[in-house]
Amino acid sequence: MRTHNLFTDAEPPHEGERVDTLLSHKNLVVERIVSSSAITPREYVQPQDEWVVLVKGEAVLQVAGQSIALKPGDHLFLPAGVPHTVERTSHGAMWLAVHLYPAQAAASDVTFHPDTPGAYGHR
Repeated sequence: MRTHNLFTDAEPPHEGERVDTLLSHKNLVVERIVSSSAITPREYVQPQDEWVVLVKGEAVLQVAGQSIALKPGDHLFLPAGVPHTVERTSHGAMWLAVHLYPAQAAASDVTFHPDTPGAYGHR
């Protein structure tokens, strides 16, 4: 079994966010998100629960009308259906996002992402 490093190939894009899927297993998806400081705020209302942790950098989210400032190590649970927007991020902010989809929306048993740098998974 190979190990991978979350910080390998983690350069931020010039604008927006870069999302790398690290693991898809049943109804669980784990993503690494690397943000630039030039993002366009967009409201998300998702059918799945999401747990995020800010690994490095800073960010400000708007969650159900409440402004929440995050620093490294801060984590937040976003229940399905709750509107949320990433308002601001520092350049190079890095997140881990864990999405838990409803069981009926489950993906295949395991999807490994070998072309994603640092991808985790089993076959």
